[in-house]
Amino acid sequence: MPETNPPRSVPAVIQHPASSIQHPASSIQPPASSIQHPASSLQHPASSIHPMPVTVTDTRTPEQLRQHYDVERELADRLRRASKEQRRTLYSAVYDELFQRVPLHPQHTNKSSPERLAADVAEKMQIAAPFLKPDTVFLEVGPGDCEFAKTVAEKVARVLAIDVSDEITRKRTLPANLELVLSDGSSIPVPPGSVNVAYSNQLMEHLHPDDALDQLRGLHTALGPGGVYICITPSRLTGPHDISFAFDRQATGFHLKEYTVGDLAALFRQVGFSKVRIIFGGKGRFILLPTWTATVFEGLFSLLPHGLSKALSLKPPFRWLFGVRLAGFK
Repeated sequence: MPETNPPRSVPAVIQHPASSIQHPASSIQPPASSIQHPASSLQHPASSIHPMPVTVTDTRTPEQLRQHYDVERELADRLRRASKEQRRTLYSAVYDELFQRVPLHPQHTNKSSPERLAADVAEKMQIAAPFLKPDTVFLEVGPGDCEFAKTVAEKVARVLAIDVSDEITRKRTLPANLELVLSDGSSIPVPPGSVNVAYSNQLMEHLHPDDALDQLRGLHTALGPGGVYICITPSRLTGPHDISFAFDRQATGFHLKEYTVGDLAALFRQVGFSKVRIIFGGKGRFILLPTWTATVFEGLFSLLPHGLSKALSLKPPFRWLFGVRLAGFK
């Protein structure tokens, strides 16, 4: 476990690495990147707690941040030590406890306008749209409020939304071609080979590494020949991206593991993906690149002092190269 350091100076607003990505086949211009405090991106694995795409100024005192950190690290350690069987029910329990014990958690205090929510869906569509066809079966892991899944449903034959709870969606009207499928948080309970496009955003980092590998295997199995899994997760090089950003040099909160491009690409290949590509670009222009273009520079940046490496990683073109936005093809 990393050493806990005194709280660092917390800037009012911290920019999250850009996550609005688009396949080169798309000509849609992305909306302006949202600025997000890392602590506001906490999400229940594969659950209805979805990160809010809002501009957040964290006005909490150092003492309040410390209280949040202490509680979240305690609960995250409980998850890290738990057996696989225990984790099947523990994910929801520890997140519920976090929100009860941290009344000023951003999930309680940050609200997003309809305009912001619409912009978030539009950003996600820019990456997904080039892969979608009228006969596509689309699967999203961790759909949250299902607003993105509902938008995708307008473009495809069928949408499967994998979640651990129907608490949020129970009172929502869903289109006839969108089905909510309940899961234990790591399994993908759909027929093998039944999916064309799978998608997750800000999910992988919340899973125990063993569960993440199981989920990847399940997604690979769910995809048909030529299917693609689009995975977006914050980069370890620019982290940590949970509450431990103010205290530690690597994630010790509910981001149970943050990844580099090299880390995650290796897992994709381990479970059988035949081709893995980076979705690279910015300012409306994006291309698919082989992962070695990032891993070479990741190795070089690992030789730099931590502060310098992080600062450079947040600047274009490196933030576009290191941002963990992968497309894995079966």
